[in-house]
Amino acid sequence: MHTSLALLLELGVILVGLSVLGAAARRWSFSPVPLYLLAGLALGNGGIAPVPAAGDFVEVGASIGVVLLLLTLGLEFNTAELTHSLRRHVPSALLDLVLNATPGLVAGWLLGLPWPGVLALAGATWVSSSGIISRLLTDLRRLGNRETPAILSILVMEDFAMAIYLPVLVVLASGGTWWQALIGVVIAIASVTAAFAASHRWGHHVNRWLAHPDDEQLMLRVLGTTLVVAALAELVSVSAAVGAFLVGLTLTGATAERARAVLAPLRDLFAAAFFLAIGFAVSPAQLVPALPAALALALAGIATKIATGWYAARRDGIAPRGRLRAGTALVARGEFSVVIMSLASATSPELGPVVTAYVLLLATIGPLITRWSGDWISSPHARAPRSN
Repeated sequence: MHTSLALLLELGVILVGLSVLGAAARRWSFSPVPLYLLAGLALGNGGIAPVPAAGDFVEVGASIGVVLLLLTLGLEFNTAELTHSLRRHVPSALLDLVLNATPGLVAGWLLGLPWPGVLALAGATWVSSSGIISRLLTDLRRLGNRETPAILSILVMEDFAMAIYLPVLVVLASGGTWWQALIGVVIAIASVTAAFAASHRWGHHVNRWLAHPDDEQLMLRVLGTTLVVAALAELVSVSAAVGAFLVGLTLTGATAERARAVLAPLRDLFAAAFFLAIGFAVSPAQLVPALPAALALALAGIATKIATGWYAARRDGIAPRGRLRAGTALVARGEFSVVIMSLASATSPELGPVVTAYVLLLATIGPLITRWSGDWISSPHARAPRSN
């Protein structure tokens, strides 16, 4: 009974606090994500007002939050549109890898990390946060902008690349052999290819089954199916976010519009838990010694992601204003960097504080840069939101 009382009280205080922060953010016309992250830092372990009873709920809610964020992002597009964009942006993805993994490789070598730690730090500096960026595009009403397909292509190809990268990192960090890593890579590639092909070929059947005139039935079917697909994706070492995104792609037309409407409150609730959880994982006392290295990596990461987005948007014929928007939108790092850090922590314990500080800096600064880039640009070139 006491645990239930503490849980209810802490969750109530957290939700009221998030409401205040969200209202303040919208009053000043910027995303509430940085404020949610700082709130998580204040409420987590070592913070000024820890909430231990709510910790488990926030952790579970965070997993659901990133799934819902990518599901709703997928609802904005369709497989034909995405396939065309992905083909166009293979060179952009390669540039993204080279520009953004290199600072991590160099820093890992300078810090004297073992090889798995160097590989982990390269991954942490490479991958943007799909969860944070999808929320930003929604908050800033940029889902219909002409540069958004370029941003999305980079994010999707990063998520697909994680299906190859993570099995290799897991094997190397645990002292496994090269052939074990190769088996994991083959399984992951086959799973991603099969899932994407199934979404493209049979998505209309899924759309027909999920569609229902009753909003409650629609919500339950879409949410349940998404969580099952996300779990199956994790089972074969593919990101749950990729699975959720593919479910979103299968929904089209009026069904997609209604799904966005009925899922929006759930998405916002659990997305807030996702942002809180990033802050919860950080102990402020551990951050101070790691700040110089993390700040240097963050400055490099801002520059390299802006260059990546600029190049990708230019390939789509976007004007310089849109290229800058694309670049700044990619700055935030988040969930994948934290996962990578946890996988390599056994062999490189010194990696944790550096990556944690790095993620917190870019997860907080990135949304602000994205928002301010809209102020630097006097006349954004946007198109009307697409319909599925």
